[in-house]
Amino acid sequence: MKKFVQTLKNIWSIEELRNKITFTLLLIFIYRVGSFIVLPGIDPNQLGGLNNSTKSGMLGLLDAFVGGAFHKASIFALGIMPYISASIFMQLMTILVPQMAKIQKEGESGRKKINQWTRYLTVIVTAFQAAAYITYLKSLGPGTVLVAYQTYFWVSTVVILTVGTLFVMWLGEKITDKGLGNGTSIIIMVGILARLPQAFIQEWDARSTRGAGGLLIMLIEILFFIAVIMGIIMLVQGTRKVPVNYAKQIVGNRQFGGARNFLPLKVNASGVMPIIFAQAILFLPTIFTSFKEGGWAQYFTDHTKLAYMILYSVCVIAFTFLYTALIFNPKQMADELKRNNGFIPGVKPGQPTADYIGTIMDRITLPGAVLLALVGILPGIFQLVFGMTQNFATFFGGTSLLIMVGVILDTLQQIETQLLMRQYDGLMSSGRIQGRQAVTSGL
Repeated sequence: MKKFVQTLKNIWSIEELRNKITFTLLLIFIYRVGSFIVLPGIDPNQLGGLNNSTKSGMLGLLDAFVGGAFHKASIFALGIMPYISASIFMQLMTILVPQMAKIQKEGESGRKKINQWTRYLTVIVTAFQAAAYITYLKSLGPGTVLVAYQTYFWVSTVVILTVGTLFVMWLGEKITDKGLGNGTSIIIMVGILARLPQAFIQEWDARSTRGAGGLLIMLIEILFFIAVIMGIIMLVQGTRKVPVNYAKQIVGNRQFGGARNFLPLKVNASGVMPIIFAQAILFLPTIFTSFKEGGWAQYFTDHTKLAYMILYSVCVIAFTFLYTALIFNPKQMADELKRNNGFIPGVKPGQPTADYIGTIMDRITLPGAVLLALVGILPGIFQLVFGMTQNFATFFGGTSLLIMVGVILDTLQQIETQLLMRQYDGLMSSGRIQGRQAVTSGL
């Protein structure tokens, strides 16, 4: 306890770190306040049907991502998911369209162009989702929208929801630039965490009515919850070490190099991105159903169905390989080794080294992708096996737990880096914290 208090004092004594933490908490507070502001023209007393519909299925998952703003008919009801969908599309275009790939390789100017196009596309995606959301609100009953507001409700709501999503996107970018951690990931994590207390209460209420047997099952569920957290931490931090030797150099009368080191390759180099990408893709078809479930939409919404699990797993595995290919460059790594007189024993420098690193990465990415897909479908499995409430079950898998664990580890790693740079002790006495950003940055 004494060391913990001292660590907090050390963190607060660093002005830069203190400002980053304060700025991040301020923007998170603004985001959470906005999540409770109801859209103009909506009668909050008539939202009982919307609240009930978000307790299961796709709407429950979407509501979890936006921290309950969806069932509150908030100005942030669509959250940051339209921006995620637009980002997915633009990243796919940089692979499929040669002109886009050329722009991406232009450096900072190319990145700014793609970011600007992503924002424009976000406006279009949000407008479509806002229209579907309005249709769904009106289907809840005639009293949901105030009569005096009927005339211009459609236009005003589309504008407000679009501006709300852009504002949340701006908050995420500001957190990334001036705060602590990746803003987009933190906003998603905060939305998920906001639902955790309610999920525990709902599960406790459901189990407590069954007497001692229900409470025993609740205890078993908590043990499984802890076990899943430990497994996800191992998945996030897992690496494959490739031995690297450095050639000896003699400069003047001194000898340099000759050391042996290891090149750590992440088993899950893509972080939580495949999970977020897959979920965003499965959200998109619901635009055409106006968020109504049933029929063909159940294959994209009901995570307890086998079809959903297969479709979701395929998306996660595909996006794992896709995103790893985007962020991991074996050719650049091989060139860095060559410039530093490093080489992998038994492998020629240059292109053979790049091919070898790429092959190793492909081999460890496949089991990592399969494990990531398994984590993603765990909520449906646990809900079927234990009969959990969906809100509680979502915290056993990728849509919630993996994002929370990954983002928390990344944020703690940044704090520890700041402490070590100023010669303070790290956050843990047993060793350094390894986040997803040890090799590369995810969302």
